[in-house]
Amino acid sequence: MNKKNTYLNEREKALTPLLAIEEASRCLLCHDAPCSKACPAETDPAKFIRSLRFRNMKGAAETIRENNILGGICARVCPTSKYCEEACSRCGIDQPIQIGKIQRFLTEYERLVGMRVLQPVEAVKQEVAIIGSGPSGLSAAASLVLEGYKVTVFEKKEQLGGWLSYGIPPERLPQSVINEEIQYIKDLGVTFKTNCKIGEEISINALKKEGFQAILIAVGMQKSKMISIKGMELKGILKGTEYLAEAKATEGNIHKGEHVIVIGGGDVAIDCAVTAKLLGCEDVKIVYRRTLDKMPADVKEIKYAQSLNIPIYTGFKPQEMIGEDGKVKRFKAVGMFDDSELELVADQIIFAIGQEMEDIKELVDVKLEDKNIISTCNYQTNIEGLFAAGDVIKGDKTVVYAVKHGKEAAKQIIHYFNEIENTKGEK
Repeated sequence: MNKKNTYLNEREKALTPLLAIEEASRCLLCHDAPCSKACPAETDPAKFIRSLRFRNMKGAAETIRENNILGGICARVCPTSKYCEEACSRCGIDQPIQIGKIQRFLTEYERLVGMRVLQPVEAVKQEVAIIGSGPSGLSAAASLVLEGYKVTVFEKKEQLGGWLSYGIPPERLPQSVINEEIQYIKDLGVTFKTNCKIGEEISINALKKEGFQAILIAVGMQKSKMISIKGMELKGILKGTEYLAEAKATEGNIHKGEHVIVIGGGDVAIDCAVTAKLLGCEDVKIVYRRTLDKMPADVKEIKYAQSLNIPIYTGFKPQEMIGEDGKVKRFKAVGMFDDSELELVADQIIFAIGQEMEDIKELVDVKLEDKNIISTCNYQTNIEGLFAAGDVIKGDKTVVYAVKHGKEAAKQIIHYFNEIENTKGEK
């Protein structure tokens, strides 16, 4: 298999039915299951593992889909090592149950046998607009449409899925899985409008005039943060989010550096380094300003990067990029904890030091908190009928947390409508 195929094909193999059942049989059947308590999306792993253990695969798949509309996606990208698997009672005995792999097996079983756990509900209630088709927007849309609301999702880009489609590499999350789960939501009755940027082509007030009685902002954060140091103008200096988006959109047909340095320690940084390596660059390095144990990336992904012989230089912050003929040639960094220095050859430097939201004020003049995230109370903003969920509000910036936000925001929107109806009834 060539490098490009390694990038395009899913990295981990799925469990066979026998292995999945054997893994489920290791479950201790805890009465008050800590794994289920630890799942932000409330997918209830204890229940679906118990069902699988007793050969009830249909019931197990139903549990996942009823609780998590993006069950197949979360099975692949959720950092289970810090949620359900970390909480697993078997951790004190040997190894935790491989909950993510079991969840993947069951969602694939659901697809292969053509199961349809969720069925469309007649849309007879109010209209809701959702801005953004990332995991929080998709989760909220499904939750609302299943309660009979008319839901329209507005996406500014051509492809649906947000960071799922434009960021996470296919070797971790195949586009086919994303498309299948979005199609599921479409089949439930959600309307999607792409290439539609709210704030430019249509305003929030215009949406209200069109009849949308509640609006949810779920735009996510896909804009890379950058720093100001010498040499940033050189050719070969890239933004992590843009690098991943281009690689995925072109199926790996991008310019490949010979000496690539990735700056950062989060999941985006690891994805950038792994992508560069899988696409054929032999010399890929990661430089991170803190210690290895402080890296916010998923531990499993860090270990995978190291297994590809990608060294991680910790305790260094960028100082300058040195160029020749307008192109970057070398990278210099200085120690965070001492006076050490680091100088490396580089013809491509990818900055993945975090994401930030595009100017939300261009969308709506809403109240913001520190770091320009939207201020909310129970997902409601300071503007009547306007809600926010996902990366744009406080909380963990993972897919599974976005699903949680979407579900909870949907409940608050429903509560908002109920309060309006109750007020009318009292009058």
